[in-house]
Amino acid sequence: MIGFKEFLGNEQIKDHFRQAIQSKKVSHAYILAGEAGMGKKTLARAFAMALQCRKEDFEPCNECHSCKQFLTNNHPDVIYVSHEKPGSIGVDDVRQQINRDIVIKPYSGPYKIYIMDEAEKMTVQAQNALLKTIEEPPSYGIILLLTTNAEAFLPTILSRCILLKLTPLYDGKVWDYLVDTIGVQKETADICTALARGNLGKAIRLSSSPEFAEMKESVLHFLQYLKEMDISELLGFIKKMNEQKKDSNEYLDFIQIWYRDVLMLKVTNDINLLIFKDQYQILNKIAQTSSFQGLEHIIGAIDKAKIRLEANVNFELAIELMLLVMKEN
Repeated sequence: MIGFKEFLGNEQIKDHFRQAIQSKKVSHAYILAGEAGMGKKTLARAFAMALQCRKEDFEPCNECHSCKQFLTNNHPDVIYVSHEKPGSIGVDDVRQQINRDIVIKPYSGPYKIYIMDEAEKMTVQAQNALLKTIEEPPSYGIILLLTTNAEAFLPTILSRCILLKLTPLYDGKVWDYLVDTIGVQKETADICTALARGNLGKAIRLSSSPEFAEMKESVLHFLQYLKEMDISELLGFIKKMNEQKKDSNEYLDFIQIWYRDVLMLKVTNDINLLIFKDQYQILNKIAQTSSFQGLEHIIGAIDKAKIRLEANVNFELAIELMLLVMKEN
């Protein structure tokens, strides 16, 4: 089933789409912006499907011929813009898949809809080529640009599109979905919800990822025995992190949440406020032997490591500096 009802959160955006469909006042160009995993493509597909639905309701029926074509990815009037180069969407991609195609009227539906994922990868030349179509579109043409970074677009593109920004869900909704809908264990749901920060797609990915489960065990072991580790063991952990550099933010977020629990326990002594409830004994031991100032230094060091990595500081150096602060405090 695809539809707005099945999409959790972002009620304002869903209402905007429903009203546009119902009033038949649909814009020719939209930008859906949000983190990877927040459901931009799912929402765009629900909108496109509802627009083409034969029942002409603001929710797709999932039953008519048009909806069935859509569900099997065979709808002739819904085009997913692809690109050959992984790092960019070039001017030829836009010209061939949108500009030259949009002049051909829809085959069966009332609209011709183009969905471009990772639209922030468009080159300046590609954006300028697209601009001509957005400025003078045919009445049936609709372009949906999905992006993690709306600031990558030219001002002229932004000014001619309706920008809709997806917002994170409440943690409670994410946790409920993990536990009640897909059957994730509560302890795992606690950690995945905290790491996802309202991003349901990320929470689902983490909860079902063997790599994340392995990372979790590795980091928990490291945090439990950090004080007793010598420099060679620290360097071994850094090497392991470096091998999985694409997940370094998840490593750092995980460590930050751990020390957030230590600090929370030191302040409140309330196990119910913890994310790592099953690690209460170890967390309590660390809380008892750590000062408030020391914990502040550690949390600050994690923040500094994130900033350094974003600034492309040497990975091993940034992490080593952070771990030394953690060990000392």
